Amino acid sequence: MWFHKPKRNMQSIQANNYLVHFNQNAYEALNTHLKENKYSNLFIIVDNETNEYCLPKFLPLLETDLNIEIIEFEAGEANKNIETCIQIWNVLTELGADRKSLIINLGGGVVTDLGGFVASTFKRGIDFINIPTTLLSMVDASVGGKTGVDLGNLKNQIGVINVPQMVLIDSNYLETLSQAEMRSGLAEMLKHGLIYDAAYWKQFLDLKSIDYADFDELIYRSVEIKNDIVIQDPTEKNIRKALNFGHTLGHAIESYFLESEIKTTLLHGEAIAIGMILESYISLHKGLISTEEYAEIKTALKNIYDDVQIEENDIDPILELLIHDKKNEYGLIQFALIEGIGKIKINQSVENKLILDAFQDYKS
Repeated sequence: MWFHKPKRNMQSIQANNYLVHFNQNAYEALNTHLKENKYSNLFIIVDNETNEYCLPKFLPLLETDLNIEIIEFEAGEANKNIETCIQIWNVLTELGADRKSLIINLGGGVVTDLGGFVASTFKRGIDFINIPTTLLSMVDASVGGKTGVDLGNLKNQIGVINVPQMVLIDSNYLETLSQAEMRSGLAEMLKHGLIYDAAYWKQFLDLKSIDYADFDELIYRSVEIKNDIVIQDPTEKNIRKALNFGHTLGHAIESYFLESEIKTTLLHGEAIAIGMILESYISLHKGLISTEEYAEIKTALKNIYDDVQIEENDIDPILELLIHDKKNEYGLIQFALIEGIGKIKINQSVENKLILDAFQDYKS
């Protein structure tokens, strides 16, 4: 079993202008914040799954006399769009939300991305707090202030960088997740090791030996790594691009599978795992990593994630989607590649033939 009850308090992490609080400390910080700030009312944004599984765990821990309204939308990446935002803005308006209202986003990355964007744009911006409930959102969406929605099948095309009042990470919510969702979150943790901390990466090479009683520490280290990078470069002009490793091709694959009528939609981490294998192959052929390092990465990722069938006629439409990637500058596709395990090289141009070779290697 992946999950455990947290054993001890963990020190809060200072992010850019807000704190990330863990486990029991999180609720103490939240309730203190509610006492110290004169909010007019409180809105909790959930999807139908977090409404059912997470909200009942959360509400008893809330200490406030504020009027609380729950706003629910349908779960899933397919609903992370401007239409959902419009519906929520309308509900907020009907329920009398004002500039002194507080929004709490309780859910995975779709809820925190979309809810953060809703809060950042409603009446030119009201306070919000994120409570990520999936492993993926704890180690990824929790840090950096990225909010936004998809435009059609193009991921996160519309959004703003705007930080929450605080982020609360409580690993008890992981109890509600499937193994597939846990593996999806694990992909971002593996990425953090590959781009920043070789010793952290090594901890995942034998998953059977991981004591999940210590899983809190692994989450904590992942948040720490992402935060270290974001603090150096909040608006992604430089080193923050390191976090895009595996995402340039991974996002294109995820988008393609999302819009295809015949493909099974991939979880974010499943697509990013493929992206990391492909981009590690590219790193190898640009002389940035050794054959042994590539073999280690490919073997580790293929042991955790099932092979995904990518046919010859899928590759061109996937490459078409790269053109719309937000990381592109001056019409050039920019990759973040690894330079040995634990180091990164950003702003790398890659010719099409090498990308095609990477797909052939993945399929072999």
